[in-house]
Amino acid sequence: MPLSEEELRLLEQMERALVEEDPKFASTLRGTSLRRTARRRAIAAGVVFVLGMAVLLAGAMTNWIVGIVGFVIMLGSAIIGLNAVRGQQAAAAADAARTSGHPSHGFTVIEGGRRPRGRSLRAPRSSGSFMERMEERWRRRRESGGF
Repeated sequence: MPLSEEELRLLEQMERALVEEDPKFASTLRGTSLRRTARRRAIAAGVVFVLGMAVLLAGAMTNWIVGIVGFVIMLGSAIIGLNAVRGQQAAAAADAARTSGHPSHGFTVIEGGRRPRGRSLRAPRSSGSFMERMEERWRRRRESGGF
């Protein structure tokens, strides 16, 4: 249920009062520190990725176990780096939504309830079970001489 105009106005007044009273806390709530943390994490993951690549190359020249360890280091840092970049993008999108000028300041309506009739998440079912379809395919192949 969306907020009324009066509730949005009160929420905006409360937010302004919070910013005036404690700007550092308000900045933390906006997500600027989250963006900064995500950027640091992405840079650190890039550095660790390069170190993992060096370990991988050293392992290729010396011992294959060291190479496997280097690959695992690279894989882990790539996953952490991608998650950090996604977090940074999400924080930037949240900041953009807050500064959009709309009185709701980034609040969104989440659609809930039942799915509309006629739309299904599953693909339409074909006739027959899996085994029946496989038998039909096999029969067609044998009749056409493809096998």
